[in-house]
Amino acid sequence: MVGKRKLALRCTVVLLSVSALAGCGRGTSDLEAWVAEVKAKPARPPDPLPTMQKFETFLYNDQGLRDPFSPPIDHNGSSTGPRPDPDRRKQPLEAYPLDGLIMVGTIGGGSSIVGLVMAPDKVVHRVTPGTYLGQNEGRTISVEPDKIDVTELVPDGAGGWIERPAFIALPNQ
Repeated sequence: MVGKRKLALRCTVVLLSVSALAGCGRGTSDLEAWVAEVKAKPARPPDPLPTMQKFETFLYNDQGLRDPFSPPIDHNGSSTGPRPDPDRRKQPLEAYPLDGLIMVGTIGGGSSIVGLVMAPDKVVHRVTPGTYLGQNEGRTISVEPDKIDVTELVPDGAGGWIERPAFIALPNQ
């Protein structure tokens, strides 16, 4: 039974091969006729080039105007408003952003209260009024049992500085 199947499979393969080879025996005359017919047709003309749109020219004369990307010039020479002190020596807590500092408690009481602030490097620092902390020239205004009030100096975008209140509070437990 197995032998008959093998014989039938071989016969099928041979017949398919012979029929495939028989199809290749035809000439290519029909293909050559079609190519000749296509070549005999006149070529379609190319699409015309698009017309260029004319733009109105504009002369921009910026001579004598202020550069819009530079800060405004203070002509009277007086510096009004708060300014950071460039000669002041930086304190250790100014190396960290204000939101990276954590109030962990206080020592003392009344007018001699001292705040305890932990920096991101896990070192606890003592904070009293006048201590600078944060990266925006933050200065401690007052220390209370549950929070430390700070005033920061931030640029106003026009070359000056504005004071912004902030605080560090004990985390909720």
